[in-house]
Amino acid sequence: MLERITRREEADLFIAWIAISISFAIIFISPGGLLNFGSSRVSALTALEYFGVSLVVVLFGFILHEMAHKFTAIKYGFWAEFRKDNMMLLVAVALATLVGIVFAAPGATVIYNTRADGRMISREENGKISAAGPITNLILCIPFAGLLLYGGLSSGSGSNLLFLVGIVGLQVNAMIAAFNMLPVSVLDGRKVLAWNPVVFIALIVAAFGILVASFYLFTA
Repeated sequence: MLERITRREEADLFIAWIAISISFAIIFISPGGLLNFGSSRVSALTALEYFGVSLVVVLFGFILHEMAHKFTAIKYGFWAEFRKDNMMLLVAVALATLVGIVFAAPGATVIYNTRADGRMISREENGKISAAGPITNLILCIPFAGLLLYGGLSSGSGSNLLFLVGIVGLQVNAMIAAFNMLPVSVLDGRKVLAWNPVVFIALIVAAFGILVASFYLFTA
């Protein structure tokens, strides 16, 4: 399966992973952006801890999201590869730095029509391929919620780290799912809505519901 990930795709995924990890780390370190960093008073060690956690969380949330698109497309007989967008990566880091917002659109998994019969992708296939990414993020919310609960109920430095991984993982995956389910531009939500409005409503409500609940838990 991994042999279907090309060298260029690996490089694009790596660069996008680092950029998105930096963006998420910034908003957790200083929610208003680094321009308001003085008001948060986060120590260098804590900042480094957030960056390390973001690297781990985004590795799962972002990479598996894109791989879900890729391998669902392959299942339907099409070829697909992730392609980073350098401008969008710069925008993501800049927005996180300036205003504390993550614009998680580092690129896209491009689908190529390689079917032997020449048939183009259908609306249903396109919708299911698009839904695979946000669904993956919603599924990933489950183990991260488990870490959050376990860390919150336990005591000690180890449990505090588990709580941090849990809450960051829950929020990042909910953010990625919610953002991608917006029915605009080339985002997943537009294609899911065109295929099945019921599935679209279920996914976008679940994504934003988990996102709102995760911020309540984080500030509680």
